[in-house]
Amino acid sequence: MLVKNKKIDFVLLGFLLLFLGISLITIESASTYLPSYLGNLPLKQLIFYGIGFILMFLIWKIGYESLCNLAYPFYILSVIALVLLFPFGTTVNSSTCWFQIPGIGSIQPSEFMKVALILVLSKETIKFRQKKEISWLEEVKYLGKILTLVLIPSVLTFLEPDTGAVLIYLIITLFMIFLSGLRLRWFILGGTIAILGIGSFFYLYFGERETFINLFGTQLFYRIERLLSWQKGDSYQLENALAAVGSAGLLGHGFNKTPLYFPESGTDFIFAVFASNFGYLGSLALILLLFLFDSYLLYIAFKNKDTLAFYLIIGTFSILLYQQIQNIGMTLGMLPITGITLPFISYGGSSLLSYFLLIGIVLSIRKEKDKRITSFKTKKT
Repeated sequence: MLVKNKKIDFVLLGFLLLFLGISLITIESASTYLPSYLGNLPLKQLIFYGIGFILMFLIWKIGYESLCNLAYPFYILSVIALVLLFPFGTTVNSSTCWFQIPGIGSIQPSEFMKVALILVLSKETIKFRQKKEISWLEEVKYLGKILTLVLIPSVLTFLEPDTGAVLIYLIITLFMIFLSGLRLRWFILGGTIAILGIGSFFYLYFGERETFINLFGTQLFYRIERLLSWQKGDSYQLENALAAVGSAGLLGHGFNKTPLYFPESGTDFIFAVFASNFGYLGSLALILLLFLFDSYLLYIAFKNKDTLAFYLIIGTFSILLYQQIQNIGMTLGMLPITGITLPFISYGGSSLLSYFLLIGIVLSIRKEKDKRITSFKTKKT
């Protein structure tokens, strides 16, 4: 008996359509306080979603393995794009993170670097995992490759400066390393070095500020100062976001009735807009939806254990989970404000398209696995 091959994962598509509806509604509400020169943001977001769906289906059609064959060219092009930002990028709020293209808008290379890193780190990790005998020298080689691959874009992105993107690069790397099969000694060594390094850094920042400025410069000092401002509760943006969320009650103020203005309401602080409109119950429903989406990605990942597909999905999962926790946490004053958006909900072209590239890979993995299962069952029949 032949088994019909499953063409596409409609569960993933269902999640994306729900995110689309939530995103458009919330961006429309956020637009109340945004300047008119930004244009029709819900319409722009709908166009980005449309382009995203096209990209996703293209990846699904050609297959994730074909894309992975281009992993290193994609990585190199992404690095070149980060370098070209310095002479040709557009500076907004003291950060040079975008190329401004007339008639199209802005493109943020660091968003696509996330995809490139997942591709190259996944390839290196599965290559390491599949070695018959793993000596300490092989472990050193693997760590050297991984750290080099992540260090190059991290330095370039940090200099833009875009601290939030650098943190995402590091999160992807940590997930890959933890699941690579490295022996415990490397984690003990790495943890010790990290504790000593971070401890020394913050000792200088809090205790020897003059020395800190002499070593790292005033720009980094003020960047750390802004990063830690959430602890002091003196951020105008955070204060208004907390007031909007805190006054919402169980059911919220209602659609398009955000009570207060705060900057970046359509991007970094979009969760505050949603929470103020739909209250605690609406916020819990959104968090539950994100949890189910992440859990489904993990379910797919562990059905492909010890394969390239596993690491590709884990990389995707690590980005989404970190950004969700960071975005919602900073909105509620629980984490530092780092300029991290809420995936699939916040307004933004480059970030949204990068997510669709990753989900296209996941859809392709589902298709390829279904093909293998169908083929096996057909032969058995």
